[in-house]
This record gives sequence, structure tokens and C-alpha cells, in this order.
Amino acid sequence: MEVFMKSKLYTFLFMATAILFFSCKTAKKMYEKGNYDAAVELAAKKLQKKPNDASTLEILQNAYRFAVEDHETRIRNNSNSNNDLKWEWNYAEYLGLQRLYDAIRKSPSVFDAVRPTDYSSYVATYQEEAGNARFDRGLSLMDNNDKNSSKQAYYEFQRALDLKPGDLAIKQKIDEAYSNAVTNVVVLPVVQTGYQYSSYNYGIVSIDKNVLYYLTSNNNNLFVRYYSPAEANSLNIRPDQSVEIRFSNIDIDRYRDQRSTKEVSKQVVVKETVIKPDSVIREYATVRAKITTTRRTLKSDGLMQVTIRDYDHRWLWSDTYRGDYNWSAEFSSYTGDARALSDEDKKLCDSHEQFPPRDSDIIRVIMDEVQSKAECGIRDHFNRL
Repeated sequence: MEVFMKSKLYTFLFMATAILFFSCKTAKKMYEKGNYDAAVELAAKKLQKKPNDASTLEILQNAYRFAVEDHETRIRNNSNSNNDLKWEWNYAEYLGLQRLYDAIRKSPSVFDAVRPTDYSSYVATYQEEAGNARFDRGLSLMDNNDKNSSKQAYYEFQRALDLKPGDLAIKQKIDEAYSNAVTNVVVLPVVQTGYQYSSYNYGIVSIDKNVLYYLTSNNNNLFVRYYSPAEANSLNIRPDQSVEIRFSNIDIDRYRDQRSTKEVSKQVVVKETVIKPDSVIREYATVRAKITTTRRTLKSDGLMQVTIRDYDHRWLWSDTYRGDYNWSAEFSSYTGDARALSDEDKKLCDSHEQFPPRDSDIIRVIMDEVQSKAECGIRDHFNRL
């Protein structure tokens, strides 16, 4: 047991030494590559466990000096820029400097040796100015009074709120920008033209409801909202665009038969004469049959037209979707001697005459297909806005 415990202790010490050696090598490697921030953080982490490691302390001191020089050079360059995002760029630089300060501060002895600078006041100042700059950019975009500018303003205000959490003025502007940027779309009731299937009107009428549900559930555009006419009216929402759905040209053809015939024959035993147990004389005859095969087919199709218009009823976009229904069946009959039929022939002849599905079932299939195509087409159109 004692040997086992010693073995575990040696293993632990070896692993700890290996980790410290790896950390040192990694910090040194980062320093040599000029990645001074990473070198500082890795060296500081090691020195928390081994504060008297002189080589690691030297790496940290040199890396910190060069890291500060790099950050301050970028800060000076950013300050000379005319770009109003310079506040945000410098905010990021000061955050980096403060992160180095915090990493070193975790080890008091190392902190005293390095004496890093606390940049927290700079972080707060530049965070505030960066938020103000984003807010001003949003206000400037809002002055354009168009949806695209309002979308950009929305994101500017969102970034401003990230920098200034809880600011009520920014929150109000986010709501205003979104209201101006969003496209409110009303999906109008489906319109029927052409042949009317009164027995299936309910299914046709429900298309617009199904499309609306699909668009709402699969909406990947933050700035598009879908409504039924009743919803838009109850919420007092002015629609920017409307979706017109027209289901037309349902063509359910009559079934068509194509018949083919073939004659089959086979030699069969018609008489056997037994001379003795191991000697039998068989007489053969040819039997014939005529097989008539009917291939019954039906083709049907329907069209759905989708048109999108603006508030003033001007055309914006349209597309037409086609649904097809193809049905077929085969069955056979024969005349003549059944003994002439093969096993496959018998299977065909045993099948019953078949007829196409009901018109309502065919319409359902066509409607499902065109509805699915229309849903994807409308969604893709609005996702591109």
C-alpha cells in the first residue's frame, strides 16, 4: 500500500512539473513570436503557482512592456483617425491592457515586481464614448427615413446598448428603429378561379392559413412580420406588402386505357399410358390462350399563382407553382386454355380492374404540392429583403 501511495505521489509530482515546464515553454514561445498578451497571461498563471521562478518573471516583465507599447501605439493611431468608431477601437485596446493588469494582480509578489498600470478608468471612459458614438451613428441613419437605413440604425443602437447596458434612451430608439425597419406582410385569403370544386372548397380556403402558419414558423428575417388581415386589423398594423394567392386551372383528366394482347402457348400432357411401372408413354398437345393487358393512366395538374404587392397595390414579385398527379395501374384478362398461362401471366390475370382515386383526393395531393412550393418561394423571397 505504501509503495502504491509513493507511486501516485511521484506521478502527481511528475505531471505537475510537466505542466509547469509546458507553461513556461509556451509563454516563452508566445513571447518569441511577438504574441505578448498571451505570453503575459501564461507567465502570470505559472507564477501564481511558482512565484520565485526568475526566468518566467523575466519573460512576463519583458512581454508586459512590449504589450503595453503595442496597445498604446494602436491607441495613438486610432486617436488620429477620423472614423467615429475610434472610441470603440480604443475601448478594445484598453480592455486588453486591463486584462493584463488583472492577470498580473492575481499574484501579489509578481504584481510588486512588475507594477502594472490600472486602466479601469480609461476602460469606463472609452466604453461610454464608444456607446455614444454608436448611438449618434444610429440617429444619423434614422434621418434617412428608409427601411434599410432603419435596419442599420437598429444594429447601431443594439451595439450602443451593449456598451451602455440599461440606457432607456437607447432602448426607446431600438424600438423605434425596428418599427421603421420591419416589413409588415399580410397574407390574403386564397382566390379560386377556373373550375370550382365546391365539395372541396374548405381545403382550398385553408391554404392561406397554412401558408401563414408556415411563414410565421420558418421566418428567418428579423425585419419581416406576417399577419392575416384580421390580425393586422385588430393590432392596427398598416401592411407594407400583401401576398395574393390564386389557385386555378385544376385539370383532372379522364383516365385513358392502352390495351395490348399477346398469345401464349404451351405443350401439356394430355394422355399417359402405363406399360409397366417404369415405362410410361405420354402424349402431348399444344394449348393456347390470348392475354389482354390494360394499362390505365390518369394525369392531372393544378397551378397556384402568388403575387406580392406593396401598400399602393403595385406589383413587386410573382411566381407560378405547378402540382402534378400521375396515376397508373395494370390488369389483365385472358381467353383460351388456362394451362397455357405462366405463373406471371396468372398473377396479372388474377388482378382486378382498377380505377383512379376520387377527384377530392387528387385535388388534395395537387394542393399539398403547390402549397409546399409556394411556401418555400414566398419565404425565400422575404428572406432576401
